[in-house]
Amino acid sequence: MVVIVMGVSGVGKTTVGERLAARLGWRFLDADAFHAPESIAKMAAGIALTDEDRAPWLARLRELLRGALEAGEDLVLACSALKGAYRERLRVDAARQRWVYLHASPALLASRLKAREGHYMPPVLLDSQLAALEVPEDALPVDVSADPDTVVDTIIRELGLQRGVSPGS
Repeated sequence: MVVIVMGVSGVGKTTVGERLAARLGWRFLDADAFHAPESIAKMAAGIALTDEDRAPWLARLRELLRGALEAGEDLVLACSALKGAYRERLRVDAARQRWVYLHASPALLASRLKAREGHYMPPVLLDSQLAALEVPEDALPVDVSADPDTVVDTIIRELGLQRGVSPGS
């Protein structure tokens, strides 16, 4: 089983994803770690990535997901996946992939981004991410105004997840 935690910058994909994986005893991956150095430099300079910039990144992520599913490995992936076309590229086996859409008010997101240190994604790109976001219809929507542990509790409850057990196994 793969759970993909998605949303714009500042929603807490990494924080929630890491805690979710730890609670379930699953492996965690952050899609940001798989961006090409050129893409990271572009974002750090406040330049939004194009679909062309994202294509090799999405291909790498798809292969990681495919490998995990083929190996029967349970995995949580934190990934922005803002557009439906990106999510479709990451869809390897819909029966064994679950999407969680983290969201919050733009004001909360902006305050989180301003307080964040050591991340290449500058707050100035939030508006472009919100404009690019295509809200998924096939994902569990979770408001992240609550603390991360409450958010994780909601995800586990709503997706019927248990530590070390994939749904349907």
